[in-house]
Amino acid sequence: MRLFSFFPAVLVLLILSGCKGGYSFTGGNVGEAKTLNVDFFDNTAAIVNPEMSQIFTESLKDIFVQQTSLRLVEGPADMEFSGAITDYSLRPQAARGPSEVSQMRFTISVKVSFENSIADENSFEQRFSRSRDYDADLNFSDIETELAAEIMKELTEDILNRAIANW
Repeated sequence: MRLFSFFPAVLVLLILSGCKGGYSFTGGNVGEAKTLNVDFFDNTAAIVNPEMSQIFTESLKDIFVQQTSLRLVEGPADMEFSGAITDYSLRPQAARGPSEVSQMRFTISVKVSFENSIADENSFEQRFSRSRDYDADLNFSDIETELAAEIMKELTEDILNRAIANW
């Protein structure tokens, strides 16, 4: 009886090991593309966190390398990303009274240019933006790194989905 419960798992592994092509576990398709280049994303926002450009650029590289079969290269590639961090801002979100703020909104936006030399119809230029609200009583510098990491994770997922899942 144990043999029969083991058989479906082995069958699935055999089927998956025989699959070739550009599909990823995200449901996306890189097609015939083999290489990826991600240019440095400058920070052109009014507020410049000196670490954000490097962190965002590396995060975008990481998500594509981890979730696709693409190989990261310097210079010309089948898929190329460039862009900039265009907004890194704090804004009041909710009032507690006539002159008090109870919630703040932290927003990061990036402008992304994506060129797919294999399937040019999938190339795009788009602005991606994500926000997090937080209690205004908190010191932003104490929570900035954590909030920025959450936002950048969502931004890179959005970019991945747009580029290979065409969402």
